[in-house]
Amino acid sequence: MTETKNMSSSRSSSQTVKASHILVKHQGSRRKASWKDPEGVRIKATSRDSAVQQLLMLKADIVSGKARFEDVASRYSDCSSAKRGGDLGSFGRGKMQKPFEDATFSLKVGEMSDIIDTDSGVHIILRTA
Repeated sequence: MTETKNMSSSRSSSQTVKASHILVKHQGSRRKASWKDPEGVRIKATSRDSAVQQLLMLKADIVSGKARFEDVASRYSDCSSAKRGGDLGSFGRGKMQKPFEDATFSLKVGEMSDIIDTDSGVHIILRTA
């Protein structure tokens, strides 16, 4: 019980985290365009399952050491943060979509998330601070 209290208090609204992510948009994403697909041609043709499979393959390459997170984000992420290796900088509670925020705050520094669904698409998140 004490452990749960400590976890809750460590997730207070004043706390900030720093994270990077890789976003893959799909036909169910709220905006079907990105910096690398301005017309949304590829995004409109990508199913959620296909986006998840792509992320799982990318994550496997990162975990195995075949690729660096920053390099994968720069090449494959549909978010403009790709230009910074996926770096989103620091943020606190209430700044990101709730599933993204909850996942990021639950990670330990250096830990990578499973697939996270938001209105923007599917993500893998790396907590960096």
